[in-house]
Amino acid sequence: MNIYREQLLDHYQNPRNFGKLEQATSVSTNENVSCGDTITVFLKINSKNIVEKMMFDGEGCAVSIASASLLSEYVVGKAIITLKKLTIDDLLKIIGAELTPSRIKCAALSLSSLQQALNNFR
Repeated sequence: MNIYREQLLDHYQNPRNFGKLEQATSVSTNENVSCGDTITVFLKINSKNIVEKMMFDGEGCAVSIASASLLSEYVVGKAIITLKKLTIDDLLKIIGAELTPSRIKCAALSLSSLQQALNNFR
């Protein structure tokens, strides 16, 4: 088992920043209808448009939960303008593991929830 797969498994079994963020300034939920995964992203964004905290809630496979966990650590301290430019390729680099096309859809769920929450923020 390579180190990236171990990291994914660890983030699935012990997700970081899992739960609801009561003081969220933006929230977004997305669902992957093909497999039933659902991820809700909660963001706390400060007056300088920097993400101070991201938490997530939902249900899904190991890849969708682990990618949301990894993403929740990555976004802290970053500007909205930077995060809006994140692509699926960027997310795959953050995850660090090669995924099949169907698993890429699972990983992309957290990214689409994040970007929708960023776009909803005013």
